[in-house]
Amino acid sequence: MKEVAAEAGVSTQTVSRVINERPDVSPDTRKRVQDVIDRTGYRPSALARSLIRQRSYTLGVVTAGLRFIGPSRTLNGITGAAEEAGYALLLKELPQLDANNILPIFQALLSRHVDGIIWAVPEIGENRSWVRRMSLDMEVPIIYLTMEPQENISVVAINNYLGGRMAMTHLLEEGYHRIGHISGPLDWWEARQRKAAWKDMCREAGIETGDKNWVEGNWSPSSGAVAVKKLLEQYPEMDAVFVANDQMALSVMQAACQTGISIPDDLGVVGFDNIAESAYFWPPLTTIQHDQQSLGKIAVEEIIKIIESGWQEREPMEPKSIMLTPTLVVRQSSIRHKGKVKEVKPSK
Repeated sequence: MKEVAAEAGVSTQTVSRVINERPDVSPDTRKRVQDVIDRTGYRPSALARSLIRQRSYTLGVVTAGLRFIGPSRTLNGITGAAEEAGYALLLKELPQLDANNILPIFQALLSRHVDGIIWAVPEIGENRSWVRRMSLDMEVPIIYLTMEPQENISVVAINNYLGGRMAMTHLLEEGYHRIGHISGPLDWWEARQRKAAWKDMCREAGIETGDKNWVEGNWSPSSGAVAVKKLLEQYPEMDAVFVANDQMALSVMQAACQTGISIPDDLGVVGFDNIAESAYFWPPLTTIQHDQQSLGKIAVEEIIKIIESGWQEREPMEPKSIMLTPTLVVRQSSIRHKGKVKEVKPSK
């Protein structure tokens, strides 16, 4: 730091103010110091920085279910954004998605002086029953991902309900009128939101939504294979299906091919997630794109804003919910040849 100060013609305190982005430095001086830092490649000690600012520059991240696409994509977004912002991560993975014994996790993170916590575990069953009580008692800010928004709690989530309505609107506009649904496991908040969109859109269009019109899967391709066979048996007049994720949709398309059902003429198929492989299904799969990496990135950006507002002694930031908007990706699995209507053989 002394060498930078000498070359820039300022004091070491001024260099420190520039590094720490303090406002009490003139623009010309800030530029001169930053130019020297960039040219010399000077990097301040992370330990010294944390001691000076009484911050660890570490975020605690709690996750679970990394074998699933969503949580793993989200964690990828968190790690990239934290690295870019100069924060280290302290990662804790819950032994199971519906774990409720979370006090030891918080104690472990707080004992290591994290500046904030990102709770990146999807909402499943009762695994959010403790949220309001713990949030009010926390010593550091916390942001929750992938859960139903609640008052006075900071949440970042994908608008799964809107995504489901996008999928259903597309199928209806393509002329499908007997639309079934294969849901994800309904203890997941995301699965319930996608199913609710299917049910509401069917009701608005005058389409039945009884027990015979939908089947529950568990996100896996194997569960999709079982679900679509059952659905085709109990709802033979079905001409389209909204599947709650792309992995199960792959099974639907395979089963249709094996039984001589033509996609999209006999059966339109729409998935959810836009996994990389969905464009290479045959036919390519129409799906809902939601950027789970951006979910993680925005969570990091938001919690750093809250941390910074506290350090700079500004007005505390009010908790807020951010709902990210998905998009519809239209491919051949749902583009029906106009005028083509599925023939339904009468039941014996």
